[in-house]
Amino acid sequence: MAGGEDTLVTATFLLDLVRQICSVGISVAGDKNKNDSVFRKDCMDLVRRVSLLTHFLEEINGQLGKLDALGPSSSSSKEMNWWSDLVAALQSAHNLVSLAGSFQSTNNSDGTAKKIATLFHGVTWKLDKSLANVPYDQFDISEEVQEQVALVRAQLRRATERYGSMNSREVSFPFSQQIDNDVDRAQKGNRLTTSCHVENSGSVNHKVAENTETSVSGSNGSTDRTADLVASESNAVDLAKKYSFLPNKRTEDLKKPDTLKIPHDFLCPISLELMRDPVIVATGQTYERSYIQRWIDTDNSTCPKTQQKLEHLTLTPNYVLRSLITQWCTEHKVEQPTGFANGRIKKSDGSFRVVSGDIAAIQATVHRLSSRSIEERRAAVSEIRSLSKRSTDNRILIAGAGAIPVLVNLLTSEDTSIQENAVTSILNLSIYEDNKGLIMLAGAVPSIVQVLRAGSVEARENAAATLFSLSLADENKIIIGASGAIPALVELLENGSTRGKKDAATALFNLCIYLGNKGRAVRAGIITALLKMLTDSRNRMIDEALTILSVLASNPEAKVAVVKASTIPVLIDLLRTGMPRNKENAAAILLSLCKRDPENLACVSRLGAVIPLTELAKGGTERAKRKATSMLEHLRRLQQH
Repeated sequence: MAGGEDTLVTATFLLDLVRQICSVGISVAGDKNKNDSVFRKDCMDLVRRVSLLTHFLEEINGQLGKLDALGPSSSSSKEMNWWSDLVAALQSAHNLVSLAGSFQSTNNSDGTAKKIATLFHGVTWKLDKSLANVPYDQFDISEEVQEQVALVRAQLRRATERYGSMNSREVSFPFSQQIDNDVDRAQKGNRLTTSCHVENSGSVNHKVAENTETSVSGSNGSTDRTADLVASESNAVDLAKKYSFLPNKRTEDLKKPDTLKIPHDFLCPISLELMRDPVIVATGQTYERSYIQRWIDTDNSTCPKTQQKLEHLTLTPNYVLRSLITQWCTEHKVEQPTGFANGRIKKSDGSFRVVSGDIAAIQATVHRLSSRSIEERRAAVSEIRSLSKRSTDNRILIAGAGAIPVLVNLLTSEDTSIQENAVTSILNLSIYEDNKGLIMLAGAVPSIVQVLRAGSVEARENAAATLFSLSLADENKIIIGASGAIPALVELLENGSTRGKKDAATALFNLCIYLGNKGRAVRAGIITALLKMLTDSRNRMIDEALTILSVLASNPEAKVAVVKASTIPVLIDLLRTGMPRNKENAAAILLSLCKRDPENLACVSRLGAVIPLTELAKGGTERAKRKATSMLEHLRRLQQH
């Protein structure tokens, strides 16, 4: 490991390293002498991303088996390459934050700043690549932590793009490794020792309490901390000057000067992407709605940027900023969601689609949606419903004519016909992928949920179908789940028409793919509704009920509710008498319920599941065979103990 010490490579070692990085970051943030540091924000961004890895490292700690007994000499083996790369990347991050945090700009330091900026590029790239090589499937990692790691990787990729293009491993790794060595020597020369304690507050970002002791040997054996800072800055400048060139690429080439720079205030602090639906949290900070909602859904009650506790979790649309972003995009010719011009529209893959249709007639119909005459509005929305059903081109033209915000307003109409046609028109328009974003930006979800709660039978059915269509985009699952839609969908699942129940089941299945919505569904009473469907003598929706249960079964809250509702005997009965697909899903659900739960496993054994599981392991579908075999193995282990 660093300094050539014979240190055991364990997850605990990496956790300590992450905590050291956090400690240095807190020092950079809190030291008044460093507030004018050129790279203060870069340091804090890097520290924030690294801190998100804490839960991942905590979960794999103890699962490494033989890795705990391996020293650094084994890291060259194929199995350990990912591990040694991750260690090296985190050490590089630690050294870079230490280096850049103390650098302050002077008249002669522009070249040095460029070199350090390039180091941020290389270290960010290095972290992303090391995380990409982790064999996640070999560890038992919770879905929450998987989402956190995915978020870190997405942030690192975007940050790498911002710092500039990195063409090859040759540029990044040797360069950052040499920096690591030199920073180690610089720190040893200063005899700078830092001890820190990181407290796990239960959130993704940890609160850090720091206790720093600094000692520098000199003629009198001591000096004040200012001398350390001066020495560190001097070392940083000398170190950066040493690297006056990079192999194969000049610094200017890496900066991509022709790339349009997006104003910092327009970027979401979490995703580092241009915001489309900016919202304000209790601290006054602005984030992209889907990303801050995901943060809140993972039981975080602090502001990601300021770490202040959120007094409330209300997300207020930042209409002023959204308008400024739209204006900026127009001025700089940045593609907008409605990229329709000259009879062509740019698709999400960058290609163009030729659109045909009576544009003038559609625009006139859209204009009549805002008529003062209720009869004219009723006729216009009926026509829009019909047009939007016919073709993709019509859906593009209707959206391009500005119909979506008007249709959203019509969802609150007291006229039943207008409301039904408006929600159905939005459903039809949402079939075209690019329109989904426009519908979300128009703030349609709360009104759709209101129709789902109190509309006519047809309106409720189509509202549920619309939520399903919109939820096909992952970021929309988060927003829809937080809108109060899930209790309304569960109510429709229990008491709606046959078609309404099917629409609700489809929407709920898709929404519950997102982890944060599983608990919402359980608290809304979905387990009781699903059990009724499983025991319905008419067998109309057993497939749908089992499919939803298979998504929920791994959630701890859902497991408790399923067992409490006495669902296990019903599932075992389906193993005996159900259709092949029902048996497959029943086995999968039972396996999820019994993992790491001896009580549930014993219950399954008492209820006589061994015989149907054995039959399924021999003659079921391929998936059913795998699930049944795994269940039988768990039951055998239980008997052995």
